[in-house]
Amino acid sequence: MNFIKKAKSVLRQVVFITLLIPLPLYALDIIDILGGEELPPAGRKAPVQKNGANNPNLLGKTNNTQSSDVLDILGGEELSPLNKANISKESPYNEENKGKNQIDNVPVNRYGNPDCVECDLVKERGFESCMIAVLHLYTGEGFNFKLPREALESKGFSIYRWADTPPSPQELDAKLKQASQLWIISDQGKKLTDAHLQVIKLFFDTGKGVYIWGDNIPFYADANYVAEALLGTKMLGNTHGDQIVSLQTQQNQAGLISGHLITTGLQHLYEGITIATIQPSPTLKPLIYGSANNLVAATYDKYGKRAIIDGGFTRLYLKWDTAGTGRYVKNAAGWLVNYERLGKTNCQAQVK
Repeated sequence: MNFIKKAKSVLRQVVFITLLIPLPLYALDIIDILGGEELPPAGRKAPVQKNGANNPNLLGKTNNTQSSDVLDILGGEELSPLNKANISKESPYNEENKGKNQIDNVPVNRYGNPDCVECDLVKERGFESCMIAVLHLYTGEGFNFKLPREALESKGFSIYRWADTPPSPQELDAKLKQASQLWIISDQGKKLTDAHLQVIKLFFDTGKGVYIWGDNIPFYADANYVAEALLGTKMLGNTHGDQIVSLQTQQNQAGLISGHLITTGLQHLYEGITIATIQPSPTLKPLIYGSANNLVAATYDKYGKRAIIDGGFTRLYLKWDTAGTGRYVKNAAGWLVNYERLGKTNCQAQVK
């Protein structure tokens, strides 16, 4: 019995030491066993999603028996997510409040949301040196990205923005190598090419976040072009909103999904004015339903990759000070860093 205990102790130490040093790709299977997401098995071709999109070059975890064996060796404890060694000791999140919609012992503002900086998902300056690249393809109605920029910069993010016209695919690729995430704000006509799309897909496949913004028809040309390629879905239509929605109480009905990191500190949110509806897809999880019970925003969180698709970009510049928009934008950017998986390894570059 003493021998077994000693053996378990030695194995436990070996596994933890292994997590602290750079690992070859095949070794990441072990970390997946210890708490990562379910991914396609290493060394084998990724499965084809129902929408027909492939997920190449991804690592996976082995069978449940091996997972159980390793957890048993470690005394039954689950370890933290993939690439634990990449995550800094100082979390950029307000850990006490993350994922909470209601924050106890905190006053609320006039819209009913908790009124404190610590009620955001991300600490002030929490993502210093993390750059957000923005393909800002619609700039009508005075939409200059000033308000989102100010909100995001308060969390340490820097912004690199192309306005109206996208850069060459080569320039886009070079700048995305410095970025933690890409935001695409669609215009009414298609401006991106197949070469741009290839750059964006390769970026997404590395685990870096993509936020796809559209609005009422026809302002989702490039949003749909990218969303169909990356997520197997699109947005359609023109639903009048201009309402504040609260936490959802019935499935597929108006409201915010509670408990998500993006809805941290939010009980009420302005939905936007005229909204395109996200089409259902098995790859997506609902995030916001509008007042007409239409799906306004949804998230993708599979195979180590994260994205948000949103049919209401008007709230980025119209009625900004209405319920929750600033906090929502900051939380969304914090989630798209994919910190739990990548740490701050994609936050090394400054805007130049």
